[in-house]
Amino acid sequence: RTIRGMVPHKTARGAAALDRLKCFEGIPHPFDRKKRMVIPAALKVLRLRPERKFCKLGDLSNLFGWKHQELISRLEGQRKVKSEAFHKKKVATQRSQKATAKKVKVSAEDQKVLEAAGFA
Repeated sequence: RTIRGMVPHKTARGAAALDRLKCFEGIPHPFDRKKRMVIPAALKVLRLRPERKFCKLGDLSNLFGWKHQELISRLEGQRKVKSEAFHKKKVATQRSQKATAKKVKVSAEDQKVLEAAGFA
């Protein structure tokens, strides 16, 4: 409903846009394992002027009777803990791979083959 007020839903173009819209509470299964990225053009700090008031959709929904904000915040906390553990493990693996790559001695013949292939 909130987004419908922002879209010209009575036109064919607006109706098609609403049909393509997908809204989720939290991050659903296929997307929770994907890499996330920040879109600088969408940052609140860059988009809003300092004197403008704003609110979050979750807070607004909670005021109007949405009952799942605590659940979503708990699940988001669990996701952040898992994500941090995964990131630490990934960084440690990358460091060990770099250290191992530095220790490896390559013969002159193999070095020529690697340079010819573009890996050296």
